[in-house]
Amino acid sequence: MNDLSRMPPCYVLGIETQIGLSLIRELGEAGIPVIGIATDADAIGLRSRHLAHGEMLHKPRTEEGLAELRAMGKRHGRGYLLTVSEANTSWLIDNRDSLGNITPLLPSKQAFEIVLDKARTLEAAEAVGIDVPQSASPTDWAEVEALARDFRFPAVLKWSDPNAVAPRLRAHGIELVKAEYVYTAEEFLAVAERYRPVGEWPLVQEYCAGMGLGQFFFMHRGKAVRRFQHLRIAEWPPEGGFSSVCDAVPLAQFVDLQEQSIRLLQHIGWEGVAMVEYRYDPASGRAVLMEVNGRFWGSFPLAMYCGAGFGLLSYSLQGQERMPDLQPLRENLRCRMVATEVKRLKRILLEPGQIRDRTFVRRPLHEILRFAGDFLRPSVRYYVWNLKDIKPFIRDVRNMLGV
Repeated sequence: MNDLSRMPPCYVLGIETQIGLSLIRELGEAGIPVIGIATDADAIGLRSRHLAHGEMLHKPRTEEGLAELRAMGKRHGRGYLLTVSEANTSWLIDNRDSLGNITPLLPSKQAFEIVLDKARTLEAAEAVGIDVPQSASPTDWAEVEALARDFRFPAVLKWSDPNAVAPRLRAHGIELVKAEYVYTAEEFLAVAERYRPVGEWPLVQEYCAGMGLGQFFFMHRGKAVRRFQHLRIAEWPPEGGFSSVCDAVPLAQFVDLQEQSIRLLQHIGWEGVAMVEYRYDPASGRAVLMEVNGRFWGSFPLAMYCGAGFGLLSYSLQGQERMPDLQPLRENLRCRMVATEVKRLKRILLEPGQIRDRTFVRRPLHEILRFAGDFLRPSVRYYVWNLKDIKPFIRDVRNMLGV
């Protein structure tokens, strides 16, 4: 049995969602003292029974916030820090030597900048032979007009780095739309006109049919020491976004694609945990790269339940240079976020006009039967609900109800 008095704590920043909560559960189950750091007093992670201590960070991404973290390190002792969001990762990368007793477990600044920039990520993928969607990044209005003439529509418009462009859009009173579908040159020009006051335009990317395929790796010294993959069974929004239901996929499938993903991460110089995301079309067998997430991802609970051990690897291997004992990987589980599924069903059944992808095929009866049937499947797990750790679920329901 682990001697907790000798194990340095793991600080987890960003415990408001299922991602940070799952990190707490995974590390706590392994006997590691977890210090959860929240920016919201109603964070679901603060209610987990696996938490050794809960802390509040009142001024994240500021000098005062760094001082708060240093004070936590003095209270709880030397330990390692995992974080969830890209914004906090960038902040900590820039201040990794300013945290006192706390050692953040982070990728290199150079590698993280590549995965934050979708255009640079696609360039790196092409360099190692990965199929990527036709893409273009207009820099002025003349290039916008040229694209309208020459690009093969339909297309999806995505910002290369949403976090970077958001403040500039807000300054002009323009909403950040992470993904927008255009089907003709005329529609593209109408959307592009919205951004003329900013003088910046989103990445124009070929529309790719299919479903989300996520491949997950822990890279250490250029090698993939752990792998996991899943398929998105349902997404929010329905036309494509993040998983509301996902299935583990046996590693015996998509083997060649896994090796391509690893070559991409090696090319970028990635160390630590990463998600390589594809759009996979079962009809054609084509898998097209969408992006690389250099952080713990939204469907991380499935990886936790399947015993992938990515949080434990970060703490033990990235932090202590010690390979942990990992359980055999389960490859037969499904995980779901019921609240998001309800929202998705409402959109499909009652608000079909709000589905932006006109090619999305609505199957109302199939969706209802699958939603209801999953409650009866013994292999289904839940993003927040866990019978062994109920209080985060209760807090989550109260948060949704505003009480």
